[in-house]
Amino acid sequence: MKRQEEISVKLSAESLEGFEQYLYERENAEATIEKYLRDVRAFFLYLGNEKNVDKKKLIGYKEWLLEQYKVSSVNSMLAALNQFLEYQGYIHLKIKRVKVQQRLFLKEEKELSQNEYRRLVRTAEKEGRKWLALCMETIASTGIRVSELKYFTAERVKKGRIEVYNKGKYRRIILPEFIRAKLLSYCRKRGIKSGCIFVDRKGNPKDRSSIWREMKRLKERSGISGEKIFPHNLRHLFARMYYRCTHDIAGLADLLGHSSLNVTRVYTSNTGRVYQMQLNRMNILKI
Repeated sequence: MKRQEEISVKLSAESLEGFEQYLYERENAEATIEKYLRDVRAFFLYLGNEKNVDKKKLIGYKEWLLEQYKVSSVNSMLAALNQFLEYQGYIHLKIKRVKVQQRLFLKEEKELSQNEYRRLVRTAEKEGRKWLALCMETIASTGIRVSELKYFTAERVKKGRIEVYNKGKYRRIILPEFIRAKLLSYCRKRGIKSGCIFVDRKGNPKDRSSIWREMKRLKERSGISGEKIFPHNLRHLFARMYYRCTHDIAGLADLLGHSSLNVTRVYTSNTGRVYQMQLNRMNILKI
C-alpha cells in the first residue's frame, strides 16, 4: 500500500483564482498575495505540461530551486507553494524549508553608523529635501517599518500616539518628544492640518520604493556607500542604539513589533570587528 506522500495529485493553474481569494480572506497583505501568486506560477512553469505531482517531484523542484536561487529566495518560494498546497488540501505534500544557520555577525559593509546617519540627514536638508530628512529621522528615532509611515497623520502626532493595525496585529508606536515637535513644526509650515504627513504630489502616502530611491540619491553628496543606504537600515540603527543604551531586548522587541526575541537578536547584532575587539580586551586565557 502506497504511503500518502507517494500518491500523486493533480494540480491546476486554473485554481490560482480561488487561491487568490483564499489569501484575501486570510487578510494577507496585497504585496504578499502578488508574490505568492507569482511564485506558484513559477512552479507551474517548472512542471510544464505535467500536472501530476507527488512528494518526490516537489523535492526535485526544491533541489532545482537551490541550483537557481539563493537559499533565502528558495525558502520564500517554498513558503508560497506550501500555502497553495494547504489551500488545495494537500498538507501532507508540504515541503520543508532549507535550514539556515542563524547569522552571528552583522556584515560590516552594510552597518550604518551614527555619523553616517547624521550625514545622510544633513545632506537631505542641504539639498532642500526637508521631507526626506524628517522621514529618515522619524524611522531612526522610533524604529518603525517604512510601511508604517502612512500611519503618521497630523491628528495622531498631535495626540502623541501612533496606533498601527496591520496584518491582524495592533501596536502602539511611542514618539520621542523631540521628533514629535519636529513633525508638528513641519505640519505647521506646510499647512498640514489632517491626514498623512509624508505624501507625494498626488496626496498619496509615500511608498517604500519612492523613499528608497530618494535615499539612494544621497549617495554621491554624502559620500556613504550605497550598500548602507536603504530605509530598513535606519530601523536596524535604532535597534542597536536602543539596546546599547538599555540592554533591554524584551522592551526592544515590543518597540519593533516583534513576536519573537530571536528576530530582535538579529537586529542587535554587532559586526565581527566589534567581537574581535572585545575578545582582544578580555585576555582571560592568555598564558
